[in-house]
Order: sequence, then C-alpha cells, then structure tokens
Amino acid sequence: MTRRSMLVLCAIGFVVSGCTLGPNYKRPEVKAPPAYRGATAEVPAPSAKSLGELGWWTIFQDPELQELVRTALVENYDLRITVTRILQAQGQLTVVRSQQFPTVNGSVAAPYSRYTGGDKPALYEQFTPQGGIDIAWELDFWGRLRRGTEAARADLLASEEVRNAVVTILVAEVAQAYFDLRALDQSLEISRRTLASRQQSLDLVKARLEGGVAALIDVLQAESLVYTAAAAIPEAERRIERTENAINVLLGRPPGPVKRGRPLTQQAMLPEVPIGVPSQILERRPDIRQAEQQLIAANAQIGAAMAQLYPQVFITGFAGVGGAVINGSSFGPMGVFNALPSITLPIFNMGRLQAQVEQAEARTQEALERYRQTIQQAFREVADGLVEQRKRRETRIQQEGLTRTSLDMSEVAKLRYEGGVSSYLEVQDAERQLFSAELDLTQAQRDELAAIVSLYKALGGGWQTEEAPAKQ
Repeated sequence: MTRRSMLVLCAIGFVVSGCTLGPNYKRPEVKAPPAYRGATAEVPAPSAKSLGELGWWTIFQDPELQELVRTALVENYDLRITVTRILQAQGQLTVVRSQQFPTVNGSVAAPYSRYTGGDKPALYEQFTPQGGIDIAWELDFWGRLRRGTEAARADLLASEEVRNAVVTILVAEVAQAYFDLRALDQSLEISRRTLASRQQSLDLVKARLEGGVAALIDVLQAESLVYTAAAAIPEAERRIERTENAINVLLGRPPGPVKRGRPLTQQAMLPEVPIGVPSQILERRPDIRQAEQQLIAANAQIGAAMAQLYPQVFITGFAGVGGAVINGSSFGPMGVFNALPSITLPIFNMGRLQAQVEQAEARTQEALERYRQTIQQAFREVADGLVEQRKRRETRIQQEGLTRTSLDMSEVAKLRYEGGVSSYLEVQDAERQLFSAELDLTQAQRDELAAIVSLYKALGGGWQTEEAPAKQ
C-alpha cells in the first residue's frame, strides 16, 4: 500500500467514524408527586431556594460544630478513600480515551543474518540497522471506542457523586454525634444538680429525724433518691467519653476530648425556608445523580457491545531510516516505510458477541430500575424527615409543659412535707417524676435536632463546598 492510499484510508476512517452504534442516553421520565407528603400546603416555585440548597454552615451555626465539620472534611478516612477512587476513575478515563488515537512508539533495530554452508566461508551475510517510529491505530468506524470513553466518563462522574454522598453523610454524622454529646452533657448537668439538691434534702430529713419530727423511713426514701441520681452520673460520663471517641474517629483523630460550643438548648432550629418540590431533588441528591451516571455508563456499553458485531479496522506501520551491509557492500542510508492495514470480521463465535449485547442491555435495564428505586427512596426519606421533624417538635413542646408541671409538683410536695401535711413518700414520687421529665426533655430536644439533620440530608444538603465564614 502506498503512502497516499494510507492517507486516503485514514481520511475515510475519520469520516465514517461519525457512525456511533447504540442508543443515545435520554433521561427517563420519573413520576414525581407535585409536593412531598407532610410539606406545607403552599408549594413553592421550582426556582425558589430550598432547605437542601443551604450550606451546612448555615444550618449548623455553633462555631465549634463548624470547626469539627471542617476538620472532618479534610481528615476523615472514608472521604480520603473516596478521593482515591476518583483518581482511579480519572486514570481509567485517560486509558480508555487514549485508545481512540494512534499509538506511536520509537524503535531501533539492528538485525544481523549470516548463512553458511558447512566448513565453507559465509555464503551470505547481512546487517541492516534502522530506526524510526511504529504506529498502531484502530479506526473507530462504529463508535466502540467512543462509547467506551462515554462510559468511562460517566463512571468518573459517578465516583465524584459518591464523594458528594460521603460528604453529605459525614456532615450529618458529625452534627448528629455533636448533638448527642451536648445532650449527654446536659443530662450529666441535670444529674449532678439533682444529686446536690437531693443531698441537701437528705441532710434536712436527717436533721428532722434527730429533732423527732421525721421517721426513719423518710431518711431511707431520701437516700434512695440520692443513690438514683448518683448512679446516673457515671453512666452519663461513660456515654460522653464513648461519643467523644466516635467524633474523633470521624475527624481522623485518636480518641480524646472534644471542644464544646453552644449548649443543647441554644442550637439552631429548622430555618424558615421552603422545603422545595420533588423535582428539585433529582438535581441535588448525590445518590440520585450517581445512579443516573451509572445508567449513562451502562447505556453506553450497549453501543460498545454492538460494535463488536461489525468489522474492526487496524492500521500498523513503520517510518524511519536505515541502511544495509550485504556481503561487505554498504547500501544507504535509505528511508524505510511500511503500512499494514487489516480488517477483522467476526464470522462464528457461538453467539458470544450477541449475548454480550443482550447482557449490556440487561445491565442498562437494571441500572434504570436502580435509578428509579433511588428516586422513590429519596421521596420516602424526605416524607419521613418531614413527619419526624414535625412530630418531634410537638413532643418537645409537650415535654416542656410536663417538666414545668413536674417542677411545680416537686416544690409543692416539699412544702407539704415540711409543713407536716404529707409524708416523704409524696416528695420522693414528685422528685422521681421531675428527674425523669428533665432527662426526657433533654432527649426530646436532641431528637428534634436529629430530625432536622435527617431532613437536611434527605433533601440533598450538606455536600456544598463553599467555604464557611471564618470563626470569630
């Protein structure tokens, strides 16, 4: 083949390479409800900014919590591992895309041949040194390589969405663990305050016993209250230390203490921002975006598999300079050029290539169903988050009322006992109710904050990469 013929064939390859087999990706239609179950009756415009679009530093305003999240976003090992997977996907994309272009290698060779006839001198001797470049190229007539690049690019984007999903989960886990820690701190404070108060009551009852105005049973009942409060303190301390250890693991640190900021009662509640409409979640939740990229990759593999059914065209060649020494006579230097176009046509493979197409189509269908399933799960998580946040808030409000009433009952019971109207059993019962009510209120406050975290995560918030305001 002449050089001109090779150039003509390459030109034809460029023209024909516009043919790409397989279906082009089109986002599937998804039946999204007009509004989330449990959302307000007023549906905001699709362009309105929703809760999930707010940065985590806007939702969680405790400066110490913000610092913990920032540290986790740099040091967390799960996140670091995810970044390495993105780098792997970037490398794979480069490898796959490079197959669309010619491979050019430099080469130097110096073959030597010598033929003899028994004891006679050499009949023929040849030395042909040469150097130049080797070229190998597959002409992508049917788009097999382009479809492979399309799939690799989608895999890269999917890995980036995995990172965003890990960031979302990480932000939520740090915030949740921090709220757990502040709730335990508050429980410990309640237990210590209750223990001090009950110790004072025990001293008072003992004094009344010595004065002959109290019975021994009153002292024993007062002591039981003291022991109850005292037993709650080491349990709270144990849970605090374990929670601190869990936070440090999220931060990529060894176990140790964690700095505190605002108390539990001063943590930010849910801001007055629209929840948004279900169609917005398709563009915001990383897991949905990941599932769509996986669908795109699977769809592209159909075309790559279909292209295997058609001929494959390869061009290999060499261009360079060389010389020759034949039986002592030198020739050259001279130009060296050769080209070897080849076509591979599948004839018989026992249905293997067609089965690969069907396999790719089945994988695409599986990816489609996973995409739809992920969307439905997202709708459910948002609806669950809405009812959780609303009902947890109602529970907290009722628990606040119960705690106030229990405090009043405790004070009245003490006055009645000191006035001789009732026994210490009434004080004991009121004290138990108050202690339980205060601890339950702490739990209710913590549960409401946890519901806000879950709702924010369900709406696809938390992976935003904007810098939080500097700590004052």
